Amino acid sequence: MKTKYIDFVEQQFNWPQEEFRLENEQLEFHNIPLMELVKKYGTPLKFTYLPKISDNIQRAKKWFNNARTELNYEGEYHYCYCTKSSHFRHVLEEVLKNNVHLETSSAYDIDLIKRLATMKKLQKTQWIICNGFKKEEYVDRILDLRADGYENIMPVIDNSYELEKFKQRSEVPLKVGVRIASEEEPKFEFYTSRLGIGYKYVKKFYQKYLADDDKLELKMLHFFINSGIKDTAYYWNELNKCLKVYCELKQVCPSLDSLNIGGGFPIKTSLAFEFDYQYMVTEILNQVKQACEYAEIPVPHIYTEFGSFTVGESGGALFKILHQKDQNDREKWNMIDSSFMTTLPDTWAINRRFIMLPLNNWKENYERVFLGGLTCDSDDYYNSEQHVNAIYMPKFYPDQDQYIGFFNTGAYQETLGGFGGIHHCLVPSPRHILIEKDAKGKLKYREFSHEQRPKEVLEILGYYD
Repeated sequence: MKTKYIDFVEQQFNWPQEEFRLENEQLEFHNIPLMELVKKYGTPLKFTYLPKISDNIQRAKKWFNNARTELNYEGEYHYCYCTKSSHFRHVLEEVLKNNVHLETSSAYDIDLIKRLATMKKLQKTQWIICNGFKKEEYVDRILDLRADGYENIMPVIDNSYELEKFKQRSEVPLKVGVRIASEEEPKFEFYTSRLGIGYKYVKKFYQKYLADDDKLELKMLHFFINSGIKDTAYYWNELNKCLKVYCELKQVCPSLDSLNIGGGFPIKTSLAFEFDYQYMVTEILNQVKQACEYAEIPVPHIYTEFGSFTVGESGGALFKILHQKDQNDREKWNMIDSSFMTTLPDTWAINRRFIMLPLNNWKENYERVFLGGLTCDSDDYYNSEQHVNAIYMPKFYPDQDQYIGFFNTGAYQETLGGFGGIHHCLVPSPRHILIEKDAKGKLKYREFSHEQRPKEVLEILGYYD
């Protein structure tokens, strides 16, 4: 009779998987012995496995290069990283090892760019694509970089309000892009994206504001789908509308030569995840090439802005089960030693799901449970996995330690949770460990931040002068 947790996993999924395996009945993630990590650093614990960042960048570059070769696609491909997914120095340094470019979202991002350049991590020749609604501070910082010799900094224009500021203040030639306001999926509360210029107005926008400007040169059309790149009728329909706009705009704008297909690749959120990345890349470039051939125009250079795909699968969060509460005859609550609302805020804010697995006790019988956080808020819980609409864990025993891990949590969680700041019920930020490999492939660990201390919290709250 198969009643053990390992039996449950093997019946549900292909196991082991590329990044997950058991060693001595304990879980490893990318060959990282997680129980050893727990014994050394304790819980709650966050970690970033830096080699996975470079791995995903190189995978994407390979897919696009394969597609360009197969299709004889003559345009270039440029990989950009969205800094908003994780602004941390260790992330950007790993990203920039891979000869890629950056995409920014706010004024402070530009200060980050300057600092990276000072540290000799970034060159002035790299592309800096500037998205987001641009207040005066953001416009000024962009123009400062351009005046400092960053010829490939490119603000993507969202509206005539910010365009006018660039027209008034730019003293040297500036390359710009224009963002298309795509139509949202039917499930959204609004019909058209709040960002960008409507499909049918882009050409008129160019002719009215940019065609006769001797400082601003339109180089890029920016296409962004909020739900990301997916093999759905909705995505292909929006892409084809974008390509129609690009072809029409190219007829009247000779300087236009680039298409930014913003909107990221999905990342693995379940052990049952399947996605044919190579097919999607090849088909996107094929659609672009066919549209341009029909319009008798050159194919554009392709830019992508991958944030979550770049860093998401590098992150993990480890917790200990402190106690199990039997609330009734059907609901068992396993209480973790941290808070979901502050440590993994996407699980609370947008019902996001991550891969969740126990670190130990895989040969115990399994049971259905709910996971609860430390705060007194009723929303501080995690109650289902996408594949089964429930959580199953090894049976809990008070005299036996049980640890769990959430994986592929590397995008957005620290910034949304307020790294180093004040958290709900004053639950502290957990310790954060960086994991790298040395020249011989041996794992190296270094502490990025300690668990937040009481005095640090009280200082923020004004209790110390």
